[in-house]
Amino acid sequence: MTTATFDSDTSRKNTQTGALAILGALAMLGLGYASVPLYDLFCRVTGFGGTTQVASEADANRAAALAPMRDISIRFDASIARDVPWDFRPSQPTDTVRIGQRDIATYVARNNSNEPITGTATFNVEPAQAGIYFNKIQCFCFTEQTLAPGQEVNMPVLYYVDPAILDDDVIGDIEQITLSYTFHRVKEPVSSALDRSQ
Repeated sequence: MTTATFDSDTSRKNTQTGALAILGALAMLGLGYASVPLYDLFCRVTGFGGTTQVASEADANRAAALAPMRDISIRFDASIARDVPWDFRPSQPTDTVRIGQRDIATYVARNNSNEPITGTATFNVEPAQAGIYFNKIQCFCFTEQTLAPGQEVNMPVLYYVDPAILDDDVIGDIEQITLSYTFHRVKEPVSSALDRSQ
């Protein structure tokens, strides 16, 4: 083997190794960007970490048709991030509902600052395994909420607990589910970003 052939083989191998390294780096970067939406999708589908489900009216009607004669207690929890100058609380701390039947809960929020504040609510349920059975039909947490200075609003949640929870070997005999919300400040509301882009 001549030196020229050896150098050519080495150069080709180095080029292949470099290309594979670049492809690997790009793949890792792509996974990094995709991991958040994929994790969010995973949580929404499986209820992992207490992530609740979104249901349609048709889903709610099907659940109501299967509703057993069994009640469950729902506890409501509310908190705010440090940079949100609001009071935020449930209208009532607990409610007893029929499994499979629609029910409505309300939370009260008041902006204590002298400027408009936009917030978005994160949510989960405890125990976490109940997330896949806790269905929201309508919720203030689906959109950003803007409160004017001193404004107080009632924010409803229309929900039901899927009767399939009774067939779950782990939590089928559960007596209470806690629904928790935390409001976080939105640094730039969606409407402001849209106005700037036009």
